[in-house]
Amino acid sequence: MEPVEPPVSAECCGEVCITCSDMAVAVTVVEVRPDALALVDPGNGHLEEISIALVDAGVGDVVLVHAGEAIGTVAT
Repeated sequence: MEPVEPPVSAECCGEVCITCSDMAVAVTVVEVRPDALALVDPGNGHLEEISIALVDAGVGDVVLVHAGEAIGTVAT
């Protein structure tokens, strides 16, 4: 049995997220929320909620986000 590739969409559908491609995006944490979540500013005028469960991040920190998950912090 051959592996099945998931369908690839040329564009995001529905609500667009900041990480709909295969790259990490640098965003600034503006609020830390319960359950390892944070509100971030990606610089596009719209705040978004992400998970910060894998990193130690606080308000003002810049984190790299992929697929809604902070995967690292950026030294500023």
